[in-house]
Amino acid sequence: MGGFAYDLAWLVEALFGVLKFGLMVYIILGLLVSFAIVNSHNQVVSMVLGTLYRVFEPMLTPIRNFLPNLGGIDISPIFLFIAFEFASRILVRFLNALA
Repeated sequence: MGGFAYDLAWLVEALFGVLKFGLMVYIILGLLVSFAIVNSHNQVVSMVLGTLYRVFEPMLTPIRNFLPNLGGIDISPIFLFIAFEFASRILVRFLNALA
């Protein structure tokens, strides 16, 4: 099972990498729209932001409900990014141990 476990570990690491990249794009694009640097009425921006909203908001909402109100500062993406990194390392380490 050695080769398959390494390939599966690589796949898990790649998928979490895509999730972390998407989260960073969501954060940066949200900031650009909120500061009116990027027009949210642009069809491409609206489509990308809508897709990323549907992917990440179900994960961010429970974190936001858990955290105290910081007066307009949203640190929930930081916690989600840390959770992605933690889960990625645990799963990859587990799969590499199977090999």
